Amino acid sequence: MDDIPVDTILALIGIAIPVGAFLWEFVFVGRRRLGYRVQMDTPVTGEVEAVFPGVLSQLRRDANAELRDLSIVLVRIENSGTLTIEESDYLAPVARVGLHLRFPQRRVVGMAVTELSDQDLTGSLGPNSGIAVREDTAGRIGVIDLPKVQLNRGDHYKVLAILQRSEGAGEYPPPTLLGNIKGGRVTETVSRTGVSRMMVALVAFLVVVIVVQFVVALVEPNPDPLDCASGTLTVVGSSAFEPVLRDAAEQYGKRCGGAEFAFDFEGTERGLDRVTEAGPDAGLLTISDGPKGAGYPTLLPRPLAVSLFTVIVHPDLGLTDLTAAQVADLFQGRITNWRQVGGPDLPVVLVNRTPGSGTRNIFESRLLGGDQPDRPHRSCTAIKDTAGTYCDVPVTKEMHRAVAEIPGAVGYSESTEAAAANMRVLTLDGVAAGRQQAIDRSYPFWGVEYAYTNGDVPGDSLAAAFLHYLTDDIGAEVLREHGDEPCGSTLLEPGRCDPGR
Repeated sequence: MDDIPVDTILALIGIAIPVGAFLWEFVFVGRRRLGYRVQMDTPVTGEVEAVFPGVLSQLRRDANAELRDLSIVLVRIENSGTLTIEESDYLAPVARVGLHLRFPQRRVVGMAVTELSDQDLTGSLGPNSGIAVREDTAGRIGVIDLPKVQLNRGDHYKVLAILQRSEGAGEYPPPTLLGNIKGGRVTETVSRTGVSRMMVALVAFLVVVIVVQFVVALVEPNPDPLDCASGTLTVVGSSAFEPVLRDAAEQYGKRCGGAEFAFDFEGTERGLDRVTEAGPDAGLLTISDGPKGAGYPTLLPRPLAVSLFTVIVHPDLGLTDLTAAQVADLFQGRITNWRQVGGPDLPVVLVNRTPGSGTRNIFESRLLGGDQPDRPHRSCTAIKDTAGTYCDVPVTKEMHRAVAEIPGAVGYSESTEAAAANMRVLTLDGVAAGRQQAIDRSYPFWGVEYAYTNGDVPGDSLAAAFLHYLTDDIGAEVLREHGDEPCGSTLLEPGRCDPGR
């Protein structure tokens, strides 16, 4: 019991009480129930014959009664249970009499049975059925003895009585129906309009349960999902995938308590080096834009997503589209002035990621078909005020800054992050970067993001849980929000995420 959460116990109680009430009311107690309802109890101040035309002619009246201080009562007697009431179910000791309709402080001066729900009841309520009028307790209580009548479910009949005061003053005590039913009871029913007290009690009980559950939820911390893991995980590597990983880690931390993340995105090559140098470490993984290559034999890949990249240019160039061949000619040095591709008369400035960058590797593989010409390293900051025609940067943010600040600059970047930085993004051969366009290969500039660990990580580690979260859980939706397609079970072409494809 100590291991069962309080809110679970309250939920079980909230289910058990209404079910128990239903079974008690309709199975154990209410299966056989005879009810009565006083539908009218009013004094007579005018002509009696006008109240129920045609009924008073049937009344059995006391010829010697002086009709004064009279009242009329109409009582409905019904089978309000779920089973038929047989004649043998009445437990009254008198052979033919099953019920006693009593009127304290009044005597019966006339009565009739009216409004039978089934005409077959007529024979059970006739003159020879045992129905009779008498007085009890020295004439102070009028009594109508009613026969043992078989009542099917929903059957009813009504008794109309004319009464005369026998004692007392003011309002009369209400009529009562006495009797016993085998396996059931005789009970007063109420009009079916309005809300029953039982229903009000059940609703109040459920409201209390809900309020208590709410209070418990506020006081007690919510348990983590079963697939959560705690610990510390450091994520390094590709700066292109940094915003995605930070958002996903934030969402994971909200869902799973006890998980802490650290980040150090210095580029793909530096991340691969760092994980290799650290040796097996379940608390460290790196992100790579594309496969690792042959230089890191101990690192194991976990495909994460098909990621989109785009070509970006300085906003003053006025260009919106280039062909893949034109992009290749630009970075191979065959096009050196923008007027050659419909732009202004301005020298081309190539902005590259430094060698070893995963984003650069994808760019050269997808758009150039091979490596670029060897160029000595030049800082983009150093060439701003010179006539430099190329430079390189280590991370994505510096790529955005260099292309935006240097006239004539052209570079490349992860697509969603370029859009978020308000870069001038080009279409390629008229096709814009899009997840579906990458899947159906109509857009050429895409790559696969991988996570690498030094050897296998334990199944209960934060690294294992977080990697699963990224591709097959809520984290996959974070990847889609950033324009990537997760390498999980829903990928349209799972083979796309294999290294080297």
